[in-house]
Amino acid sequence: MSGARMGNRRARMALSLLCEPGDPRLPQLLARVEPAELVAKARTGRQAGGRSLPTAWIHAARTLDDDLDRALSLGDAAGLRWIVPGDTEWPEQLADLDHADPKAGATGTPLGLWLRGSRRLGELAEASVAIVGARDCTAYGAEQAAEIAADAASAGFTVVSGAAFGIDACAHRGALAMLHPTVAILACDAATSYPRAHAALLQRIADEGVIVSEQPPGRVPTKSRFLARNRLIAALTAGTVVVEARQRSGALNTLTWADQLGRITMAVPGPVTSQQSTGTHEAIRDGKAVLVSSGTEVIAALGGMSVAAIPASEAEPSTADTAFDALTSEQARVLDALEWKTPLVVTDVARRAGLTRVRCEQGLQLLGHRGWAVCDGSGRWLLARRADLERRDQTRRVGE
Repeated sequence: MSGARMGNRRARMALSLLCEPGDPRLPQLLARVEPAELVAKARTGRQAGGRSLPTAWIHAARTLDDDLDRALSLGDAAGLRWIVPGDTEWPEQLADLDHADPKAGATGTPLGLWLRGSRRLGELAEASVAIVGARDCTAYGAEQAAEIAADAASAGFTVVSGAAFGIDACAHRGALAMLHPTVAILACDAATSYPRAHAALLQRIADEGVIVSEQPPGRVPTKSRFLARNRLIAALTAGTVVVEARQRSGALNTLTWADQLGRITMAVPGPVTSQQSTGTHEAIRDGKAVLVSSGTEVIAALGGMSVAAIPASEAEPSTADTAFDALTSEQARVLDALEWKTPLVVTDVARRAGLTRVRCEQGLQLLGHRGWAVCDGSGRWLLARRADLERRDQTRRVGE
């Protein structure tokens, strides 16, 4: 890597320590001045781009070298890596933020991103959807978020959320249940498990997907950083789904960002008596979001932009047209009895399905023949594919 390139990377990291990431003054300054020059101006207290730099930046520049060393040390200890625009795994769609009006005091492409996890962010973001919503969600909202995330993951989408309590956590878990990577974008640094109760969930996200933050190591979450983080969730993905949100909600802030950036905006309706859904109902009523009630409708709204590249004209079918509906009652019960990660012996599957062992074995063999179930070689069975996400007219009735 050339010295100039290293200089740019270090300069961008330095800027993220001098100012608050997402500072709306940065896009115009960086359009006129290179990052390294802007850092040098802050060190000397000079003007940059024809304007005086904020006093807070100049003050922070006095301890910049020590702050850089500390950030690098903390990042190395936590296994983080720093990526910047131009890197091979940088998601190019984030550049749209440079043309967006500020919201809650934030806008602009991030100076760089700290990542925790081995997966490549740019690849995961190629087909992705954000699922966000209320922290104090209802059981209904939790179930909807998990189901939609599972359907999206099964279709090849990467689920992106903020790892918060409530809907965010359900979305991440729904994707992970399909053995699919998910992306968490944090308002604190990528090394910190926040909320603390989600330490195990965040570790699993890092193991199978990636954790993202524009905040340098050592930064704690604040209200303004949550709002700034929301722009990254919206910009990184092809569309945003809100599941339960009150009228004043951070999830609606993410939806507004998605709308301004030209992304698909969607909302799940809730009971008319539920305060947790007043914000989503208003968004739907005002035409700010498309009403969606299932993962198949989310995929259809996104134009079928899954890894399988389903054309928009062949977007996900209605429930009545799925391959699951082509199964016999017994076959459907056997399929429902299987799990993704825990292999089950035939007797356990039969007990769950309420069938005799013989009838269960027959069903498993037929499901295995169609590729919806798989035997691990020791007589134990796993779920292999979602029949409810496959078009009925693309398969024949099992057993025919």
